[in-house]
Amino acid sequence: MILDVLLDAAKDCLKDLPFLFVAFLLLEALEHRASEKMRSALRDAGGFGPAVGAALGCVPQCGFSIMASEFYAGGVISLGTLLAVFLSTSDEAIIILLSNPEYIREVGLLILTKITIGLIGGYLVFFLDRLLRAKYHFPDKSKEHRIDHSECSTEEGGILKAALKRTGEVLLFLFLFTFALNLLLELIGMENLSRILLANSVFQPVLAAFIGLIPNCAASVILTQLFVDGVISFGSAISGLCSAAGLGLLVLWRTNRDKTENLLITVILLFISILSGVVLQILVG
Repeated sequence: MILDVLLDAAKDCLKDLPFLFVAFLLLEALEHRASEKMRSALRDAGGFGPAVGAALGCVPQCGFSIMASEFYAGGVISLGTLLAVFLSTSDEAIIILLSNPEYIREVGLLILTKITIGLIGGYLVFFLDRLLRAKYHFPDKSKEHRIDHSECSTEEGGILKAALKRTGEVLLFLFLFTFALNLLLELIGMENLSRILLANSVFQPVLAAFIGLIPNCAASVILTQLFVDGVISFGSAISGLCSAAGLGLLVLWRTNRDKTENLLITVILLFISILSGVVLQILVG
């Protein structure tokens, strides 16, 4: 049984390999050629920051969430812009969905939903943050900033090496999770697994949001594959992918010295993600 599950997982993942590599190669080329313009757009957006952040965040790569964390730690962008980027970021989810042709429609729906949540959440936090700072005279953050994109850089081997690395990482996560999921299905069945993951419950988006806090692409891979396999709902997938800021949240905790503020940002991100998922769960399932 284990050998059959291993072979099935390998077949499922290998069929995605060419698409994943081509997609990541194109994304690395885009990041390499246009990253400075995108950084400038984020840095100079001002009051349009949450809108720009929500739009840039939907690009499926980890650079923008890391960049936003660095900029926020240095006082370059607002809290609303940071959260807009985090909420709209989908990490590897879009790439995995595109590798499944039957889910092409869901890709557009995912992007539109995430951008909408990023816009609404980002601007609510943006105006609330400005109101509280003005009312209670909170100090502005220092304008000194440190930019270090080592977590998601193209490195010395150029875009080919970076694309191969990202493809390998995602394929490994995908294989391990697909194997574990298929094994679970063989052992306990879909009905019992769905029950464990709170299927058809408004609490499933809460569970998914906490999974999303895993600080690397594993979270988006797990959540997307669960959605593709029909184990979690669209609302739960959105909840988890909204809280899944990739390495951005990890970089924020490393670069921003105010740990109480970092905890508050994490809680706000989690709250908006859960609220969005629960609302979608009630409306569309």
